[in-house]
Amino acid sequence: MPENKGYSILTKLQLFVLISVFTLFSPIFSFANEVGNAKNTEIKSTEHIIAVDSSNDEEHAQPVAHEEAHEGFNPGKMILEHVKDAHDWHILDYHGHAVSIPLPVILYDNGLHVFMSSKFKHGHATVESKGNFYKLHEGKVFKTDANGAIELGDNETILNAKPLDFSITKNVMAMFIGAIIILLIFFSVAKAYKNRGNKAPKGLQSLIEPLILFIKDEVVIPSVGVKHHAKFLPMLLTIFFFIFINNLLGLIPIAPFGANLTGNIAVTLVLALIVFIVVNFSANKYYWKHIFMPDVPLALWILLIPIELFGVILKPFVLMLRLFANITAGHIIMLGFFSLIFIFGEKNVAAGYGTSILSVAFTLFMSFLELLVAFLQAYVFTLLTSLYIGAAVEEHHHAEEHH
Repeated sequence: MPENKGYSILTKLQLFVLISVFTLFSPIFSFANEVGNAKNTEIKSTEHIIAVDSSNDEEHAQPVAHEEAHEGFNPGKMILEHVKDAHDWHILDYHGHAVSIPLPVILYDNGLHVFMSSKFKHGHATVESKGNFYKLHEGKVFKTDANGAIELGDNETILNAKPLDFSITKNVMAMFIGAIIILLIFFSVAKAYKNRGNKAPKGLQSLIEPLILFIKDEVVIPSVGVKHHAKFLPMLLTIFFFIFINNLLGLIPIAPFGANLTGNIAVTLVLALIVFIVVNFSANKYYWKHIFMPDVPLALWILLIPIELFGVILKPFVLMLRLFANITAGHIIMLGFFSLIFIFGEKNVAAGYGTSILSVAFTLFMSFLELLVAFLQAYVFTLLTSLYIGAAVEEHHHAEEHH
């Protein structure tokens, strides 16, 4: 029996190592593919400009082509396209053709318009729906005429109207997938507790139980208190596992994973709003008394009350920005390292190959950090939320008044 147990532990360890290596190295190939795709896009746009200008005036065609060709690789554009949301799930480029998984486009514009994003042909085609015409421009859907014209005003402002967009984008689909995975995990763990009773945890149960106990005993109870912790524990566990699992899924660059969900400020905004509502609707009278009737001289109320109210709003705002900035920064840094390969490679091929060694080394190091950040940001968000709730439900102490 001990030999079987040791073999089982060794097998799990080998599986963990394989998954870790895949998670660490797979972003490298994914980011290299993204950089290559962005470079191909720049070349295609240059060819298009050459063709247009040469049709107007052959004498001016060569200088324009020469100028555009020297623009070369645009790292900023490539990085932004990687971290932002999209209406399809890009996989790779094959012989100049983008291969992607189309997602449903759902628009409301004097009626409901539903079609697949593949009709946009990656932004090159105009889609007709019930007499209206729509085009995808920089990841957003705009209403156009039959020719798909996009009108630009001052400061490159787009003048075209935007319909109400309820589309299933990449981030929305990633959120659904993450929610399904969370449900499958906890349904499985709950079933194991039901069937095994008080026996030692096994399998997935042995992985999830320490995390639950850690959040309960080291985060929630010290922050919220023993009396109130059971009321808020389900919500805090949900927030922790939602952020943690989606952070991990964002590190897997194979569709349908790899979306920058927790690095989307709209997602972090909703999480912060949930915390704001729970904290302020659960607060007791002593919490509000501390804000509107602080224990200071009356002359200071006019200064202290606005500061306290500003703090009520600032706390969830900090939660939103912290999660958004830290998750997005990791993607940007790794893509920035890979961009150096193509930037130096345009100057000199040997410099590109030489830079690639350092770029891959730094990216591998960042991949290790991203695994830590995936857990750390979920922990910090949960800890700060627990502290805010604890301050809101803290009961008034009578010992000092009695003394």
